Amino acid sequence: MKTIKRNKLVFGFGANDADYVIAPMLNGKQVTCVFYETWKSMLRRCYSDKYQNKHPTYIGCSVCDEWLKFSNFKKWMESKDFEGKQIDKDLKIEGNKVYSPNTCMFVSGAINSLLLDCAATRGIYPQGVHFDKSRGKYRSTIRCEGKKKTLGYYTTIKAAELAYLTAKHEIVKQAAKDETDKEVSAALYMQAKLILDKHNTLKQGRDY
Repeated sequence: MKTIKRNKLVFGFGANDADYVIAPMLNGKQVTCVFYETWKSMLRRCYSDKYQNKHPTYIGCSVCDEWLKFSNFKKWMESKDFEGKQIDKDLKIEGNKVYSPNTCMFVSGAINSLLLDCAATRGIYPQGVHFDKSRGKYRSTIRCEGKKKTLGYYTTIKAAELAYLTAKHEIVKQAAKDETDKEVSAALYMQAKLILDKHNTLKQGRDY
């Protein structure tokens, strides 16, 4: 099996300056270093046209200059609680598109799923809102602990969205309370506040 060349730029941008074999053979199987695999996946999301064609939400994303050097990213990752977690770039700063030490953190899969927007697949309605043709009403739903829960059926989109935002605020706030990583917890509390602010602004506006 081919080994990865150290001096070849990864996805045209990343410099692998590792001073060890990043994909050694162990018990007859090639095992890639978790630090390298995380770094490479990050670069793929930002600089692979093929990946972005399938996942257009990553178009416009980039990696900071410091992290284009593998050893710098590895040093940062080693200082974090990363076991079984995923790197996140926009929990601290909503809409952020730059992977950097100041914007990224490691979060559980549950936390990552909790804050997914799914704008590309949900259609014309706000998040958590769907039109139920059989009832002629708007259905408000939320995903909690991997399961979709119906919050109710409403005559207006606004009412359905308000129900969703109310439930989402409580779920995110509880996740912040349960989170042991202080940095992640603080970011979740901030997200809960943003959701509550959106709820209050919507409540004061016109129906639609």
